[in-house]
Amino acid sequence: MPESINPKLLELIACPRCLARLQYDAKNQRLICRYEQLAYPIEKGVAILIAEKAEKIEE
Repeated sequence: MPESINPKLLELIACPRCLARLQYDAKNQRLICRYEQLAYPIEKGVAILIAEKAEKIEE
């Protein structure tokens, strides 16, 4: 079962490329930047906010 992320943490962290707020995707365990269309993975409960590790998303 996916863990949730602290809402206060989501208010503080930002996309490392454009500094926009990130959205939590609980189903896929990742943080989404809608402006850059990037998904940052969450591995073992830790968000990997490195632009080179992000995946391009299409919606």
